[in-house]
Amino acid sequence: MLYTSDEIDRILRSASQFQNAEVLEWDLMITLAVTTGMRKSELLNMAWSDIDFAEMRIEVTPKKNTDETWEWRIKDTDRRFLPLKEDVSRLLVHLQDSRPEGYPYVLVPPGRYDHIQHVLRPNGKWTLSSARNKVVNNFTKQFNRILAIARVEKRTFHDIRKTAITEWFRQGLSEYEVMTLAGHANFATTHKFYLAVADDLIERARQATTHQVSQELLQRCCRISHKGANR
Repeated sequence: MLYTSDEIDRILRSASQFQNAEVLEWDLMITLAVTTGMRKSELLNMAWSDIDFAEMRIEVTPKKNTDETWEWRIKDTDRRFLPLKEDVSRLLVHLQDSRPEGYPYVLVPPGRYDHIQHVLRPNGKWTLSSARNKVVNNFTKQFNRILAIARVEKRTFHDIRKTAITEWFRQGLSEYEVMTLAGHANFATTHKFYLAVADDLIERARQATTHQVSQELLQRCCRISHKGANR
């Protein structure tokens, strides 16, 4: 299911209430998901080194196991560059300026990063799977709380990505362009979004056409057809 523009606005206002050093920057997380179509795992494993502020773009790229970063893998087809909007860039710069030195990840809260680095990794409790599913504790629970405050029907965070991809089609991007931006391995996945937008376009066109035809004209046409049928 997709989110409407109004729902996204309400979710962002709700997310702005979650503001402290120990909690994920939810409003920025959601803003990035809406504007880039990145997956949850891609966002949570995004490092400052992935952002090119001069070129205004973000690189989605895997991470190596180092003293500062943990291993995180993606498919080769998922490696890609995504455009960075100017207003989102300013939000990222502000966050970077407010963070203490030594924290390579953009969205991982410092307290959580310290726990991963000094407790989980040294004790062998951090795996490749953890980098995909456990970067932030209670992620789904927190997101559902945001939806509840925003009074938005419960859906998944991944549906924000679906919403972004669908909007790319509505803005006129081609299937190849959307496939490249979304990091899809083949056209089949991308084509599903294209068909959904095409179906929506047909329905909206039907509604627009109906509104252009007066009820009086419709009734007159129906009467003429009915008379003809009785001859």
